[in-house]
Amino acid sequence: MNGMEFFQKSTGVWRSQRTTHHLAFRRAEMGGSEIQVRALAKDDPDIVELCKMHEVDPELAIGGAFVSWEGTMAWDRNDGEIHEGKTFFALVPDDETGRQGRLLREKGYAEIVPVVGRYEMDAEDGLVLITEYETMSSRERFWFADENTRVRTSTVKRFGGFSTATFCSETRLTDVFAGDKAPTRITEAELVPSLFGW
Repeated sequence: MNGMEFFQKSTGVWRSQRTTHHLAFRRAEMGGSEIQVRALAKDDPDIVELCKMHEVDPELAIGGAFVSWEGTMAWDRNDGEIHEGKTFFALVPDDETGRQGRLLREKGYAEIVPVVGRYEMDAEDGLVLITEYETMSSRERFWFADENTRVRTSTVKRFGGFSTATFCSETRLTDVFAGDKAPTRITEAELVPSLFGW
């Protein structure tokens, strides 16, 4: 499987349950989100525009994806803060296999700025994304447990040490059609209380 095939396999609406460990504070918090993924062909106008933004020849791209999300984290519940957004990715492979190359982002994971990172498919067909920012770096790995279950881990490193580590379990909502908004939002009862020590 190459990077584009991974995005195609990820197309759909997902419900994600997440645990983020804030390493400096020795605390963890739970959260949840609904994520929509849509694979985009190399000639999609958004992929072409993203390549131009990063001064990359659009002909070098093999495609990409649009991702939107809406979720909550336990620490923000009292403030009523909702985490939502959307972004585009474009894949520019190193060779014809498409298994590794540059990942053009409209919006970064750890910093909300356009950025160019690296992607690679590992020996188990997991998708690994590595991004270096000015003040931090992130590493994400996605893999499929089965057709409708995806697992994601990520670490963020800043100031010479790791600051957060996150684990997500994502389930595809099979009764939601492509282009539909996920039908429900994570409820208070589904969030496990945060601020427990380890």
